[in-house]
Amino acid sequence: MKRFATLLIVGCSLAVSGCSYLSNMNRQVEVAQPLTAKPAPLPAPAPVEPSGAIYQAASFRPLFEDPRARNVGDTLTIVLNEQLNATKQSASTAQKTDADVIAVPTIKGVPFKTLQGLSVSGNSSNNFAGQGASSSSNLFTGTITVTVTEVLGNGNMIVAGERQIGINQGSEFIRFSGVVAPMFIVNGNTVSSTQVADARIEYRGTGYIDEAQTMGWLSRFFMTVAPF
Repeated sequence: MKRFATLLIVGCSLAVSGCSYLSNMNRQVEVAQPLTAKPAPLPAPAPVEPSGAIYQAASFRPLFEDPRARNVGDTLTIVLNEQLNATKQSASTAQKTDADVIAVPTIKGVPFKTLQGLSVSGNSSNNFAGQGASSSSNLFTGTITVTVTEVLGNGNMIVAGERQIGINQGSEFIRFSGVVAPMFIVNGNTVSSTQVADARIEYRGTGYIDEAQTMGWLSRFFMTVAPF
């Protein structure tokens, strides 16, 4: 009974660790929601008597106004220019040496005289050396047009958007969200993704090609609990 309880506890711990691993493998990017927003409806214009002039207050728009996103529902083009490089190296060494000598003194009048005068010595040595290195490189370029979903009190804008593409029996989608400061918006109503705060970028695909590149859940489970 005790052995069965031990095996049950070990099995439960392995199952929990496997489920935790599977959940980490399928972790999604937390893109801000909603992914789009509609502008507030325009108030009904007050009736204006025709004056015969070109200027009309109800439909006035500055001639040299910069057409940049500034209100909820406006669109903004994000230029994806993500390039990340990371390198890490580490090395460690450890060495320990011990030498011990134990001697039995000679004492007169004590039994077991055959053991007196003997000496015992021992030596031990431990050496350890470890090295490790890792590097990663990521490049992501492209463009995506997003929508202003909220305007903060300081003028910054929360933007979010999604683009979906269906190809034969599969589909691909890219999602983006972040906080844009108006000062970083350049001509053409564009902003670089490197100047977007709290940027969340997700690019995934579905279909038989994506399934062929994904390891089965049972294989991932056994790779997690394998002791070697």
